[in-house]
Amino acid sequence: MKVIILAGGLGTRISEETLDKPKPMVLIGEKPIIWHIIQIYARQGLKDFVIAAGYKAEVISEWINSEIKRDSNWISNLNVQVKFTGEKTHTGGRIANCIDSLEGDLFLATYGDGVANINISKQVEFHKHNKGIVSLTAVRPPARFGHLDIVGNNIKNFGEKNQADEGWINGGFFVVNRELVAYINNQNEPLETGAFPQLARAGRLMAYKHFGFWQSMDTLRDKDNLTLMANSNAEENLPWFNI
Repeated sequence: MKVIILAGGLGTRISEETLDKPKPMVLIGEKPIIWHIIQIYARQGLKDFVIAAGYKAEVISEWINSEIKRDSNWISNLNVQVKFTGEKTHTGGRIANCIDSLEGDLFLATYGDGVANINISKQVEFHKHNKGIVSLTAVRPPARFGHLDIVGNNIKNFGEKNQADEGWINGGFFVVNRELVAYINNQNEPLETGAFPQLARAGRLMAYKHFGFWQSMDTLRDKDNLTLMANSNAEENLPWFNI
């Protein structure tokens, strides 16, 4: 089964790191986050990857080529293709460009800036059972702020907010049927405001609830937190590899 990694955005919210490279090439520890994402799938038996590149696509291509030349063990048994999908194309267009050039009816997809210990086999099983067009991981974001109970002007309770108190959000790991392309209207349409709302209205967008580890890299703070985890743990003990 093919895995599509959306890796073409500008990464403006972490611009301190993305002036000279695309966001998926930001280092987490000693390796770019896209390496970690590929490993999440590869360690579960997935071998075929299409990187839907855009902004500074050449940086990703050069990295893949250098890893192949170094005969790195991690890439030797994988098929990793970098596909340029346009500088300004949005996520819907990037997915459509990739699916149109691939064989098969079922694909996996994810963003190039988040990691999770998602069990891919269980998510695919869920998708097939529920007969949706897209099954996305629903996650609860890490709680970041203290919780205040206020009565009038008085704080009656101050404490750490529990992650379980947060609402469900899109965790960015998808199982996708080819039929998705029929819901993508043009290259400039994000999945999140185009195809996904349409599918939700049609009852064809399914939520696979993930209760394990999940972390996106939206900001420099997120990057620093992930780097701390990478530097504090042996590779095999990283929380996103603990499936």
